[in-house]
Amino acid sequence: MNAGTPPVSIVVLGSATGDLIVRQRRLAEVGETIFGTDFTTVPGGKGLNQAVAAARAGGDVRFLGAVGDDEYGRAARSVLNEAGADTSGLAVVDAPTGTAHISVLDGGDNSIVIVPAANAAVSSLDDDAKATIDAAGFIVAQFERPLPLIGEAFTRARERGIQTVLTPAPVTPGGTDLLDLVDILVPNEREAQELSGEEDPYQAARSLSARAGLVILTRGERGGIVARGGEIISEFRAHVVDAIDTTGAGDTFVGVLVAWLSHGAPLPRAIDAAAVAAAVSVTRRGASSSVPERREILHFLDSARG
Repeated sequence: MNAGTPPVSIVVLGSATGDLIVRQRRLAEVGETIFGTDFTTVPGGKGLNQAVAAARAGGDVRFLGAVGDDEYGRAARSVLNEAGADTSGLAVVDAPTGTAHISVLDGGDNSIVIVPAANAAVSSLDDDAKATIDAAGFIVAQFERPLPLIGEAFTRARERGIQTVLTPAPVTPGGTDLLDLVDILVPNEREAQELSGEEDPYQAARSLSARAGLVILTRGERGGIVARGGEIISEFRAHVVDAIDTTGAGDTFVGVLVAWLSHGAPLPRAIDAAAVAAAVSVTRRGASSSVPERREILHFLDSARG
């Protein structure tokens, strides 16, 4: 990150949910009842997590989302405001706030079921949202909002030279139609395989980068692969930590990546900062609650340089 450089604005067109998190030793089989070991609720959603991560990392963040007039919606707005994100574009709609039902296993892995609710209630941009996008340097989206809404926003951004960043999760029918509008695509390994139809992650990255401008394929503890124009251009390592909860690690990676890029950092530096932030996040419980502050990322980077 370039010290003293004002960041260009980041718009996150994203989901906001109440995360209902159960810690359990294993997943239940069909028809089986098992005991959990802990239960918590925190604000989440891939969009909210990415916005919080970008804001805590020093990004100038504006959030475009939808919540209900309920406890989960108020908590989502509060955590975004606390992180420093602008929530003037967070609409209150006539639907309950979305929920994510998350099972976290003893080793830190997770599985998630999402109920979109309010996140699906807005399918086109209003004038205020258009003006917010027009003033941005980056727009970040995920597949937890309606595809027509993302397509409209990315088309508008492309026409105005605004960088588009997509996390293709959850993989959605018709999602590949948006790849030609994406400047930076950040899938995990499973998502890349589903989107490309390629089992080999390197081939998946090559295939996706033939359409999206840049592909950063994340592989958890194995680091990741970077591809452009149908070719692998680099790989990056993960930082070794004792993981207790991987929920939100990918969102943390994306938010910090874009925050660093918004300050003019070169791509390798931005990826390294994002990998550090993701590593720190998995040593803590929750998604938005596990996102590190900018000073923590810088301290880790300075320590690694020795």
